[in-house]
Formats: sequence, structure tokens, C-alpha cells
Amino acid sequence: MADNIRSIPRPLVKTNQWVIVLSVVLTWVSGVEWLLLIPLLSGLSGLLFGFNPIMQLAKQFLKKDPKAYIPEDWEQQQFNQKIAVLCLAIGFISFFAGWNTLGYIFTILVAVAAFVAILGFCIGCFIHYQWRQYKYRRSIH
Repeated sequence: MADNIRSIPRPLVKTNQWVIVLSVVLTWVSGVEWLLLIPLLSGLSGLLFGFNPIMQLAKQFLKKDPKAYIPEDWEQQQFNQKIAVLCLAIGFISFFAGWNTLGYIFTILVAVAAFVAILGFCIGCFIHYQWRQYKYRRSIH
């Protein structure tokens, strides 16, 4: 049964998080909002087609078999990616439309969440857990 659990090797998740953080910071520094399309389109591709180009590229640099790395739960990562894609999309559209304050708010949210996840605390995981607890409590009443 454990073989049926989908997972993603941690280095691929970390690479995706670093790309988010670096793209957002480079957008702030350069003022080129198009840089947000790198993690945005990769994340969207991962959600819609199961193919995240950033992770596929990073997979080429793994030194061990992907199963030898600490696994990250696929379902949880999909949830996190939905939040990241939403924040990046709102940030990109906001910057493109000239609504810089809203653009900064949403890109700060996604950059901080990704950086904190790199450091070891997954905000998306916490939100997902709380949501599942809420749904469970509602179902037993």
C-alpha cells in the first residue's frame, strides 16, 4: 500500500521554492514583472499537465535515484502549488496593470512562504492541515 503514495523528492521541491523566491526578488529589483512568469507558468503546467519544467530540469542534476531522497507528499505539494500559482498570478497581473501595491502584497506573500518553507516550516502545509481538520470536525456534527 505504501507504494501507491505519490511523492516528490525534496531537492526538486526546494529547487522550485528557490526559483519562486529568486524570480520574485529579481522582479522587485529589476522592475521586470515578466520574470514572474517563470515560476507561474511552470507551476501552472505542473498543476494542469503534471509536468513542472523547473522540477524536470532539476531532476537531471539529482545524484541519486529519486526514491533515495526524502519524499514530499505529492498531494500537499499540489495544494501548495495552487496557492503559489494564485499569488504569482495576482502579483503578475497587478504589476502589469500598474497596481504595484497589490503586486507587492501578493509577491511578498509567496516569496515569504517559499523562503520559510526552504528554512523548514511549510505555511501551506499548516493551512492544508487546518482545512482538513475543519472539514473533519464539520463532518462529525
